[in-house]
Amino acid sequence: MSSEEARTGWHYREKDPPNDDAYFENMSRITFKASLNWQFIEDRWSAFRKAFHNFNIGIVSDFDEEDIEELMSNTKIIRSRARIEATLYNAIIFQKIIEEHGSFRDYLDSLDKSEDYKYTKEELCRKFERLTDETSTIFLYSVGEDIILT
Repeated sequence: MSSEEARTGWHYREKDPPNDDAYFENMSRITFKASLNWQFIEDRWSAFRKAFHNFNIGIVSDFDEEDIEELMSNTKIIRSRARIEATLYNAIIFQKIIEEHGSFRDYLDSLDKSEDYKYTKEELCRKFERLTDETSTIFLYSVGEDIILT
C-alpha cells in the first residue's frame, strides 16, 4: 500500500479501466464510499454490482422509479436515495459524454490536467452529482491518473 493510499483509506486503483462501464463503476464506488469506511463498501460491492447490473451504463441510465424503489429495499447495498439517484443521473451523463467523445477515456484525455488537475476536477464536479473536490480527486486516482491524493 502506498503512503497516499494509507492517508486516504483509498485502496482501489485500476490503471486505465478497460471500458466505459468500468469508469462508471469506479465513479459509483466513490459516490457510495464517500464518508463511509472503505471496507464496509468493499464487503458489499458484489451486491452493488448485481443490483446495478454490473454498472452497465445503458441499463442503469434507463432505471425508473420502480427500479429506485427496488434498490431502496435491497438490504445488501447502501440504501441512500440521494446516492442511488446520483448514480442513475451520472449514468445518463456518461452516455452523453460517450456519444459526444466516443469514450469516457477520450473525454478525460480532452480535459485540462494542469495545476494537479484543478480544471479537470472542476469539470467533473460540475457535470456529475455527488462529486466534490475530494471525491473527484479520488476518482481520478482510482482510474490511474497521475494525481496527488491529499
